[in-house]
Amino acid sequence: MNGTDRRTAAACPRPAARNSLHTPVRVVDLDLDEPSGLRSPGGLGAAAPDGRVLALVRLHGHPLGLVTATGAAGQSAALRRALVDAAHRELRVPALSTATPAARPGRVGRARVPADPVTVSVVVATHNRAGLLRPCLDSLLRNGYPRFEVIVVDNAPADDTAERLVRDRYRGRVRYLREPVAGLARAHNTGLAAARGEITAFTDDDTLADPGWIAALAQTFAEDGRIGCVTGLILPAELDTPAQAALECHGGFAKGFAARTWTLADGPADPLFPFAAGRFGSGANMAFRTAPLRALGGFDPATGTGTPARGGDDLLSFFRILVAGHALAYAPDAIVWHRHRRTMDAVPAQAFGYGAGFGAYLAAALHHEPAMLPALLRRLPSGIRYAVRRARTRPDPGAAGRRPGRRLARLELQGLVYGPLGYARSLRSARAASRTAG
Repeated sequence: MNGTDRRTAAACPRPAARNSLHTPVRVVDLDLDEPSGLRSPGGLGAAAPDGRVLALVRLHGHPLGLVTATGAAGQSAALRRALVDAAHRELRVPALSTATPAARPGRVGRARVPADPVTVSVVVATHNRAGLLRPCLDSLLRNGYPRFEVIVVDNAPADDTAERLVRDRYRGRVRYLREPVAGLARAHNTGLAAARGEITAFTDDDTLADPGWIAALAQTFAEDGRIGCVTGLILPAELDTPAQAALECHGGFAKGFAARTWTLADGPADPLFPFAAGRFGSGANMAFRTAPLRALGGFDPATGTGTPARGGDDLLSFFRILVAGHALAYAPDAIVWHRHRRTMDAVPAQAFGYGAGFGAYLAAALHHEPAMLPALLRRLPSGIRYAVRRARTRPDPGAAGRRPGRRLARLELQGLVYGPLGYARSLRSARAASRTAG
């Protein structure tokens, strides 16, 4: 999470008093141009929350930032007024008249559809989580984009639950594929091989897609032919438990509310660019022009969740798209809502996994692009100092007033050291699997 952006930092909820217990935070969606009230994440309908509330504030469908307020049961109008006041006080809100009615996206679409819309293939990898998969697919099928397909890739499933769900509930609307070898990158490659669209988008089974997500991705590609990859805004769908709050504080996915485009020759002021691929986005919300991604061989099967590498598949794809000469864009209008894991045992595992995935990605980047080694060596000392400083200054997911969560920072750094070893192990396993298949 970008801790310097107040519009994003609001997503990190803290207890109201020192050492107080976690208070659940309801997440809602508020458009200043639509006085009808508050909505649930992912276009799930009206919301009437009470207690602490975190709101995504939009204007004409475009996200501006996050604000918080507290409301009482049965007083949704007062809560909405409090959130609107907070938005005008804390965010840069343009005048309502700055967009003409014709330019404002509708509630269903939430984004402009390109004049000549291309087909978009949406790949959802899943692993033994049919309960999460169903609302994810429901949210995708509610979107207003005219030309798209949804492909579910069941990765090393323990049973046929996901297959039966797709067959019984989504027959004719969702394609089902099975990838028997564990690994998120393998699942993505299976979906990529079957994709019929000019654009292939990827999200996870624990997300809810905003109604305009596909249209926002397609519009960003249509605006610039140099773009080979688009990532989007990822927000928490719920912050009901201490674990969800901790995960959002320590490793939230949000990358801010400003659209950006990078090329290899024009990158951010980051000592690790172009190796700091995590600033570009995350695998739960990414899309590629299908042909360039296939030309790169898709995703490295030795990376990703489900392998010893623990992650890095998305970061590697961002890096390789840039090195291949394409531009990479971040589009905050392309929104997915992520349902964080609800139990505290996920927090240290995720902290270690972040570091391991990044370390594995760096090793994989040099494996695929060895000519970039001198550039990495020049950037490595300042990059390590930057990473350590950033880990130590992350907000504490625990009680207010405490120092940053040093244990989580240590776990992340330990994961970073493990990452290259994990990638080497995973690479050996992937090669052995290829020989067996051959």
